[in-house]
Amino acid sequence: MQPRLSHWLAALVLGGASVLGHAHEGDDLPAGKPGEQLGKVVFHVECSPAAQREFNRAIALYHSFWFDPATESFRKVLELDPGCGMGWWGQALSALANPFGWPAPAKAMQTGAAAIEQGLKTGARTQRERDYIAALAKLFQDWDKTDHRPRALAWEAAMEQVAQRYPDDNEAQIFYALSLVANALASDKTFARQLKAGGILEPYFQSHPDHPGAAHYLIHAYDYTELVQRGLPAARRYASIAPSAPHALHMPAHIFTRLGLWEDSIVTNSASARAAKAELRSASHTLGSYNAVHAMDYMVYAHLQLGQDAAARRLIDEMAAVERVDATNFAAAYGFAAMPARYALERRRWDEAARLELHPKSLPWNQFPHAEAIVVYTRALAKARLDDVHGARDDIARLQQLRDALAAMKLAYWVQQTEIQIAAASAWLALAEEREGDALGLMRQATEMEAATDKHPVTPGPLVPTRELLGEMLLEVGQPAQALAEFERLERAEPNRLLPLYNAARAAEATGDTAKAQAYYRKLLDLTAKRDTERPEIARARAHVALN
Repeated sequence: MQPRLSHWLAALVLGGASVLGHAHEGDDLPAGKPGEQLGKVVFHVECSPAAQREFNRAIALYHSFWFDPATESFRKVLELDPGCGMGWWGQALSALANPFGWPAPAKAMQTGAAAIEQGLKTGARTQRERDYIAALAKLFQDWDKTDHRPRALAWEAAMEQVAQRYPDDNEAQIFYALSLVANALASDKTFARQLKAGGILEPYFQSHPDHPGAAHYLIHAYDYTELVQRGLPAARRYASIAPSAPHALHMPAHIFTRLGLWEDSIVTNSASARAAKAELRSASHTLGSYNAVHAMDYMVYAHLQLGQDAAARRLIDEMAAVERVDATNFAAAYGFAAMPARYALERRRWDEAARLELHPKSLPWNQFPHAEAIVVYTRALAKARLDDVHGARDDIARLQQLRDALAAMKLAYWVQQTEIQIAAASAWLALAEEREGDALGLMRQATEMEAATDKHPVTPGPLVPTRELLGEMLLEVGQPAQALAEFERLERAEPNRLLPLYNAARAAEATGDTAKAQAYYRKLLDLTAKRDTERPEIARARAHVALN
């Protein structure tokens, strides 16, 4: 059952984001725009008083990943004090945008490299500031000739030195923690970097509860099934720290989604989408569309878990009406691809899934083969489930081409994710061809591969968990006890999802465990108490509960 909304989420619903947060305080903090609420940041630099105030605002914007306004703010720092070399440092950092989406595109790298070069030439008035600039320069060194990860690790090592050299510099500790989390590998199940970052950030978050970066990066550090409970305090806090920033309003949903707190996710993402749309109306910031699409993807996912298909459909229709998008980045491409795919897959409407196409056509999809793969994978699964063997083979062949394109782009994580998609789609194709042994072997292979990694920060979760597909396949081939074990394992890892609860009930029913089936059906009905659609799964749950 969904818990009651927290007080800050209720405030978002009743009064909008403007009622929340804490304005900048203190002599060193900027007034910013009227009513602007970005949290409290003090990052001391040896620049003019006016430049110092603007620099604090720019850092607050960056910590909430509001990159275009941050770039403008760092530019203003240099207008106020041309000798403030840290203004160039800030421009270089902001040019790269989301560190959880690196490597950045070539154009962003060019812009950032030019800015950091200017920072090195301008210099700074203290050794500490020169150390910051030199550390970031490692991220750009020979960027057009070398791979991203060694440079990112060099930046991390340099920031560790800065943090050690200046132990009283809170921002040095925070940026070092950010480098740790950004460089964490999804395949590292020790979570060494995340836990180290958490150890740095937790004490500071306790003593400085209005700092946007501390809350933000704690959420990223703990956005893992095994760590998620640790992230709940930061998730409950962050939106009220910086309610002016669309991304700050969205970020709590990373933790809410992991915990199956769907109503909380919908409320905070709705506020984020509203803020992003307002930003687009008032300015030409290129990340406005990204923020809206990103938040709406999470909302679609949450609505579908609550049986609110009509609400999800409204969001899908809103995105379908968009012909152009301001942000040509992966997060936008992912959201456009994932929303209609989720809508079809979560409802198991294979006919709809088999007809999916890329939208909007204006987006340069050739730059985002990992986003196109979402649509192709959905079609491949659907066609296999519809016994369209030739169609499924064609889509699997396209997935293999996309995997090769990702390999050429050196996006190793997404190569692995596409391999998982190929294995899962091939499993269902094998079942359609009545090769049961091959089907189960491939499906278990896909499940093992997915278990060895983790979701990317841009997505609320796997498009459809491979363990869920494995459970469904086991049900289809008459192995309900094994299927039940898979669904129960999935429920522990990804709680309060509609279809795993329904399938667990079905599997328990098939094993003759009426009591367990009844418990799962009741939990499903509690979860969907505020549904706006009477799905067949819900109707079956009601019928079972009524009879038992």
